[in-house]
Amino acid sequence: MPITLLLILTLISITVNAQQSDEEAIRQVIMQSYVQGIHNRQHTENIEKGFHPGFEMLSINNNLLVKFPIYSWIENIKKSMESGQKPTAVTTAEIPLVDVAGNAAMARVELFRDGKHTFTDYMALYKFEEGWKIVSKTYYRNPDQR
Repeated sequence: MPITLLLILTLISITVNAQQSDEEAIRQVIMQSYVQGIHNRQHTENIEKGFHPGFEMLSINNNLLVKFPIYSWIENIKKSMESGQKPTAVTTAEIPLVDVAGNAAMARVELFRDGKHTFTDYMALYKFEEGWKIVSKTYYRNPDQR
């Protein structure tokens, strides 16, 4: 009986540690690729590393679903960087929720510019052989920040 209990506790510990490291890896991908890469315009290599090439941001415009692929987003960022355009304010983020189920995950990201809450993003991620990649995003824009 004690050996069985020890085995069960070991398996639980391994599962919890794997879950924690996946959650930490997801937070890191979001902070480096999305917050620093896209919003703060740092290192487009980090954007390409953390986003799957098939990524699409989904939004609603006049009651229509609009898709914006990552390659268009990266091109826009590269153009603004080449022209010397800098972000108007530093973006910071909090990630209050990361939910992992096997190789799939969802994260809630709260974005702030100049300390003001601007967006709530929902990011879907998959774990590939090379690690976690952001595959899609939906968002809510705080009406006070338009």
